[in-house]
Amino acid sequence: MSSATTNDVRGPGGFSLPLSPSGEAAMITPPPWHFSGEVVMVDYRVEPDAAARFLPPELDLGPDPGAAAAVFAQWQWCSDSGAELTDPARCQFAEFLILLGCSYAGRSLARCPYAWVDGAVPLVRGWIQGMPKQFGAVHMTRDMRVGRAGAQHNRRVDGTLSVYGRRVAEASVRLTGEVVEPPLLHTVPLVHTRMFPSWVPDEETTAQLVTSVVTGVEFSEVKAGDAELSIFAEPDSDLAGLAPVEIGSGYVFSYAETLCHGRLLTETDGSRNSVRGE
Repeated sequence: MSSATTNDVRGPGGFSLPLSPSGEAAMITPPPWHFSGEVVMVDYRVEPDAAARFLPPELDLGPDPGAAAAVFAQWQWCSDSGAELTDPARCQFAEFLILLGCSYAGRSLARCPYAWVDGAVPLVRGWIQGMPKQFGAVHMTRDMRVGRAGAQHNRRVDGTLSVYGRRVAEASVRLTGEVVEPPLLHTVPLVHTRMFPSWVPDEETTAQLVTSVVTGVEFSEVKAGDAELSIFAEPDSDLAGLAPVEIGSGYVFSYAETLCHGRLLTETDGSRNSVRGE
């Protein structure tokens, strides 16, 4: 007489694809994620009608229609263990964002219609959150501590974005002083659309408006100055609608945050959030 033994067989898993028996193959580790970075940001204005075309119907242009910002950033990130910091190629990336001022039910927000990063991990992590990230080459002037090649000596910081070898955006900030408060669009919650296109027949596309729960926000001193900004009509014609019609001040600062998780927009309590949501 034989007896059968029932085993508790568990398939491959992980926070994200690819799945594996231990889950260690996942491209994205579970949150929280900790970020430290250097930011170059330029406030500018777009045509309100052009900005409105990028907003879902639940959002409106808010109290300052046409407010926008271009953000260049170099980031270093890690999970709670800090293990990623032992591999600079893994824990560092550069990013460019366009931000539009908007509001929901009277609450000020910011919307990111375009974003580019230079690595697969931040790209996929952005899609999990609903950030519209694409691949691009982002470069910024580095603030070296010594020597004539440092930004401190020249009092000028530049950023560029290229996509498929074509220049898409460029900015310059000539530093003239310091300001007490960070730029507005870096202090309001960023609202994303988490979108999963239909793949199975008769399945509907999933789309949810979400924000992020962020803790540990830190700003360095914020240096300000006169700015230049160009956004070109590549890689698509819609981007040309977000070119500046007026350019405001530029800002240079360091920034840190811990990104904990997302929440549906209707559940947002209005607490302070990061501009990136990354």
